[in-house]
Formats: sequence, C-alpha cells, structure tokens
Amino acid sequence: MPEIDVRDLPPKERHPKIMDAFESMDSGETLRLVNDHEPKPLFYEMQAEVDAFDADNYESHQEGEDEFVAEFPKQ
Repeated sequence: MPEIDVRDLPPKERHPKIMDAFESMDSGETLRLVNDHEPKPLFYEMQAEVDAFDADNYESHQEGEDEFVAEFPKQ
C-alpha cells in the first residue's frame, strides 16, 4: 500500500502532493496518508472532484496526539 506522510510539509503543499500520489496509483490500490489532523477537508475535496476515489471505503483513525492515518482507496 503506498504511503505518504505530509506532517513535515507546509500546509499549502499537502493537497497537491497527496493528489499527485493518488493519481499515480493503479485502480484497486489504497493510499495510506499520515497527517497531523483529521483529513476531512481532503476527503470532501476528493469526494467532490476525484471520480476514482472510493469514498465508501475511506477509513480514518487517530494513532497518536498529532498522528492521524487515513486510507484513500482508488476504484
């Protein structure tokens, strides 16, 4: 499963980097995202704009104080 940790990136660079990583994946793969906050804005952006995003199988949970892990599956 491809993984990207964006906690050290400036906020304005995060969504473009995540979108590029998601776009480069094959159908059926899932992008594991590590972030310092719940990625709900990204979820809504992808749900609205990315046809290949499988929103029904999206998962997110908190693993540490500043560590949220979300899985963005690609159809």
